Amino acid sequence: MRQMYWRFGGRHWFPHVPLAILLVFGAAWLLQAEIGRQWGQVMDQVLAGRRGLPPGALPPVLTGVGMLVMAFGLLFRSRLAWMMALLLSATAAAGMLLGPSTQGHLLFGYFVLMLAALAFAWRQFDRSSIAAGTLFALTSVILLVTYATFGTYYLGREFDPPVADVVTSFYFALVTMSTVGYGDITPQTSEAKLFVVSIVVLGVAAFATSLTAVIAPLVSRSLQRIVSRGDKRMKREDHFVIAGDTPLAVNTWRELARRGHRVTWLVRREPAAGTANDVDLVVGDPSSNEILKLAGAGKAQAVVAMMADDSENAFLVLAVRGLGSRARTVATVNDARHLERVRLVQPDLIIAPQVLGGELAAMVLTGETVSADFLMKRLLNPAGEDSAPPASTN
Repeated sequence: MRQMYWRFGGRHWFPHVPLAILLVFGAAWLLQAEIGRQWGQVMDQVLAGRRGLPPGALPPVLTGVGMLVMAFGLLFRSRLAWMMALLLSATAAAGMLLGPSTQGHLLFGYFVLMLAALAFAWRQFDRSSIAAGTLFALTSVILLVTYATFGTYYLGREFDPPVADVVTSFYFALVTMSTVGYGDITPQTSEAKLFVVSIVVLGVAAFATSLTAVIAPLVSRSLQRIVSRGDKRMKREDHFVIAGDTPLAVNTWRELARRGHRVTWLVRREPAAGTANDVDLVVGDPSSNEILKLAGAGKAQAVVAMMADDSENAFLVLAVRGLGSRARTVATVNDARHLERVRLVQPDLIIAPQVLGGELAAMVLTGETVSADFLMKRLLNPAGEDSAPPASTN
């Protein structure tokens, strides 16, 4: 399975693309179940001042539209879009379970499976960006304005004076959401009053969460730069990038730094013991194009993949190639069974210290001669070179 995942470039499209497609399909099914193929007629009736959409259909319609928007966020592996997709799927499932829809049971089962698929893939959605935050903010505002406008329109007779057209409903929705409250239109019944309360609460919540979604990535990046070495990083050009927190990666970084070379250390998570102020550290997914650009992989002398997982080392080599970088790529192989698979990605150099250690132990125990040429050949495995064990030199 892992070999097929590599061969078909799974990391570029799985699971976010299939999940986005499934979410779009679920949204289309939900909208079709509520308004069928008559959506054009419904919109014409609403715009003409007639109530073409049953009031009970408004929440599922808004849920379906929200799913269509969040599907685009899933394509970018946005954590925010994943959370919204999870919430919307749960809302749709609850609505189908309690609602009178003729396809309720089928849709309920579909969205339960959608929830399970989203929950299973939660680790793949770990990106937060200004684009995703802006998408969330716009979606929240649009859905809330739609809910407030058409809700006011359908409850129009319960206001004083009565609201009889969509334009007046839109005006009242914006005035209420902004908490301005001119007082020219007031709710008269309990249902209308509760509806207005919901608009105010949702308006304040949408504004606060939208502002947080857009501003938080900017603030967190600024704080990270300030806290991490006071935003004084070295010039990431003509340097070495060491990826991984294995003992081999740490020792390689130390030896290069001791020799006076500029080295950037790329790790997935911040080291628990912390790092010295003079360490140029980049924290993030080593195979992410954004993180590799931040580490200066495109202008580096060499990018060295020394992570514990051989598949991650191979992915990193492919990612560096995808940047169009001229940097040499070095991959570490920790398991001899993965040596041929790593060679498929054609790194410039393969280092197999674990493989070498096993061979050396066997040669010493059996009394074979260990030469300097053998050590160099086995320690530095050029990509594409045969790795068959050497003949005995006894």
